[in-house]
Amino acid sequence: MRRAIVIGLDCAPPRILYEEFREELDVLGRLVGDGVRYVLRSSDPPITIPAWAVMATGKTPGELGLYGFRHRRPGSYDEIYIANSRLLREKPLWVDLGRMGYNSIVVGVPPSYPPQPMKGYLISDFITPDPSKQYTWPPSLKKEIEALVGPYIFDVVYRSEDKDRIVKELWEMTDQHFRVLNYLAKNKKWDFLWFVEIGVDRVHHAFWKYWDPKHPRHVENKYSDVIPNYYRFLDEKIGELLKNIPRDTVIFIVSDHGAKAMKGAFVINQWLEEKGYLKLKRKPEKPGERFNAQNIDWEKTIAWGWGGYYSRIFINVKGREPKGIVPPEEIGEVIVELKEELEKIRGPSGESWKTKAYTPQELYPVTRGDPPDLMVYLDDLSWRAAGTLGWNDLYLPENDTGPDDAVHDWYGVFTIYDPEGTLERGDRGLINIIDVRKTIESIILEKR
Repeated sequence: MRRAIVIGLDCAPPRILYEEFREELDVLGRLVGDGVRYVLRSSDPPITIPAWAVMATGKTPGELGLYGFRHRRPGSYDEIYIANSRLLREKPLWVDLGRMGYNSIVVGVPPSYPPQPMKGYLISDFITPDPSKQYTWPPSLKKEIEALVGPYIFDVVYRSEDKDRIVKELWEMTDQHFRVLNYLAKNKKWDFLWFVEIGVDRVHHAFWKYWDPKHPRHVENKYSDVIPNYYRFLDEKIGELLKNIPRDTVIFIVSDHGAKAMKGAFVINQWLEEKGYLKLKRKPEKPGERFNAQNIDWEKTIAWGWGGYYSRIFINVKGREPKGIVPPEEIGEVIVELKEELEKIRGPSGESWKTKAYTPQELYPVTRGDPPDLMVYLDDLSWRAAGTLGWNDLYLPENDTGPDDAVHDWYGVFTIYDPEGTLERGDRGLINIIDVRKTIESIILEKR
């Protein structure tokens, strides 16, 4: 096996890494410029979970049974469970490498909490509740890490108006992550290292409108340089890390999805109510009232939805839900009708939208776990879905669950830098996220 490192930059788009910042970044710019460059087409949906798991396993979200960060518990209207490593139905690359005898270091790759046994060392990801939990493999590594940096920082609160605090905590978290990575790279035996820096995603969501002049609510102020400054800081840290790895190491730079300006939020449950699919027992008392299963007249409700970067819609099926009314044989008819209505939605000024609605069965060869009945991408992801109620308008200029300037985009990055020069550098077009694993394997295991 050839030694390899996967540099995971959660949410990094081609626009930033391949175009606008490329000349400004000494390390990443050189690797991208001298590497084999692909534009990565993310998973359906293009969400952190399941996207990294799709990449690590080479399986679709349907095969993995992962459709997002949270899932609806079967037979319930309001109970949810959070995705975690125990739900991963296929083995990630580092587990299979371990079976071949190779040691791996894995840091922050979602979903890796709780840590599962492996050959090597693991620090879990941003879904870890807090540093009091057991978050390493082997368990003894936790004391080693905390002796080095103190309590491990898994994430920052980024949906906040306190932008100065976000900046401070982003820099602190990223610096700590790289201190740990440098320590592991220098002091542990490894053949394969894969880490994901979640700070890239957080800086986009918190500061995109200040940086991007194309954002509909663009503001030029002291925060306009936060995103470029963070990338420079990150570039410096990556440069320090690469000094601690052998020069013949193959380097992969990859993101799970991209980012773009959030145009607004579409109030999906209010739309369902207006169309007669959802019935409330009482009108909301104030704008932004959370969806409350107790306030839904389930005996008259056909469907309800979840908010997020994409919307999940559930049919109130008789025999499946506690108070279901849609006979199972009529589900297909309801879905066809809903898809037609959803794809007819226009923007706040009457402009056409590129909305697509799919059943999971249309997207995946297998649908395990607890999939929604419909997956809805509003205006090609430019609008996120708002699950709250009581608004005066279906179109909100801001996110309904806290400040958020960016939405996810279909296209991320995938670059291969081979220091031995065995690969012809340059642009290679598109690569599907599901093909990343086998591409990495073909290079590090020299499968020709």
